Amino acid sequence: MLFTIFLLGLLYVAFVGVLIAAGAGAITILIVIGALSLAQLFLSDKIGLAAMGAKEVSPAEAPGLHAMIERLCIQADLPKPKVAVADTDVPNAFAMGRNQKAAVVCCTTGIMNVLEPAELEGVLAHELTHVKNRDVMIMTIASFFASIAATITQFGFFFGGGFGGDDDDGAPAFIVVLLVSFAVYILSFFLMLALSRYREFAADRGSALITGRPSALASALVKISGAMQRVPDQDLRQVGRMNAFFIVPTSVKQSVATLFASHPPIEARIARLEQYERELQGTALAA
Repeated sequence: MLFTIFLLGLLYVAFVGVLIAAGAGAITILIVIGALSLAQLFLSDKIGLAAMGAKEVSPAEAPGLHAMIERLCIQADLPKPKVAVADTDVPNAFAMGRNQKAAVVCCTTGIMNVLEPAELEGVLAHELTHVKNRDVMIMTIASFFASIAATITQFGFFFGGGFGGDDDDGAPAFIVVLLVSFAVYILSFFLMLALSRYREFAADRGSALITGRPSALASALVKISGAMQRVPDQDLRQVGRMNAFFIVPTSVKQSVATLFASHPPIEARIARLEQYERELQGTALAA
């Protein structure tokens, strides 16, 4: 994850260098994208819950779920997040929030019906690891310049006059900026997907460490992906916008190339969890 973030940073430094060299008048773009990024960061939990039709639940409404999350938070040394439930048959869970104190963990009724308590515990520990790692903030910051590059690429003709010093030099400079923006957007797209996949591996590892039962999460992943196959496509499309945050994307029903996937293949995740299980068992035997 750190190496991918470093590559993104390197790409964005080069992008800014080209903008400056071209005399880019991109202040307005920076301000607009900055405001949108801040809105995404501070409103992500509300946007995510609204997209899922989820609502926050009290301990009285979901005592078992609250007790499980509270126990995992103690093990993970985390403040307890808000707890929400989405009434849908799509078996999934996600966590959002700009920091550990402003986080929310959401489960669907589908996942609570499909999984055993130990499996659900593994899933919730995975989501709490996302909170612990501040993944929403990392992805928002990482996508900042990618958003600028995409804006310039999509609406570049509106800003054609803002580059270069005079009319003779402005057009060539703008063409350079437009081409570089397009390249930055494409490279950022693939690096962001790679970063997203790495954070899922990291969250799986965090779940294994918090619960001490990697096999429970592996079993949950198998059940979720299997149950997803039986969910109507229409229901999956309704929540598809949340794929980047789900523990298992709804696109698991499709044959998607790994290079274009926001999550690692289920098989690769299970293989790593099995490795963690062997390591934990070896440590226990050695002790």
